[in-house]
Amino acid sequence: MPAALPGSTPAQNLANPSLGQAIIFDALSGPKGSPLDKDNTGNASTGGMCTGIGFGSNAGNAFINVFNGAKNPPDALRQSGFTDDTGDGAGAANSNIVYIGGGRSIMVSQAPPPGQAGCNPYTAGFIPGNAGNGGSRDGGAGPAFTCFTGKWVTAVGAVANGAVVETGFVNRSGVSIVATDSVFGSASAAQAAPS
Repeated sequence: MPAALPGSTPAQNLANPSLGQAIIFDALSGPKGSPLDKDNTGNASTGGMCTGIGFGSNAGNAFINVFNGAKNPPDALRQSGFTDDTGDGAGAANSNIVYIGGGRSIMVSQAPPPGQAGCNPYTAGFIPGNAGNGGSRDGGAGPAFTCFTGKWVTAVGAVANGAVVETGFVNRSGVSIVATDSVFGSASAAQAAPS
């Protein structure tokens, strides 16, 4: 069922919400009309994922600043056990990184076709999405509704909520951040349709 944003009205959640608390949600079920959006009653879920609890874009746990005299903020992040650019899925060849078996199968009569493993991972459109604090749940156009992914990005100056932190990624934490703050930025362009 499509993701709902805590703080958006029921009507907004049934459309394409952007107001309310930021959430991270599944790309295959959170966008309205996505492949696993099977709720025919028109309801919406919270959309929150059960993995990565405590890691998101909400004020309170929205950003970190670990700059400790390293040459640059990404180096400081790495020295503190984090990785700059985490989350965008650029290093993932398929959806095995998100789902067991890739989240999709080619089973026939409950058995894999002869000579095949049965798993058929997605190769596009599977990276979890972000919404809230002004960021829309999905692109708002079907039939291939797609979401906006997130990526760990670092500010080089003051960045208000809704402003660009790094090229293509926006601060949706709900608060302003300053130089060397790192935040889970939300993509300004929707990802490709799941395939």
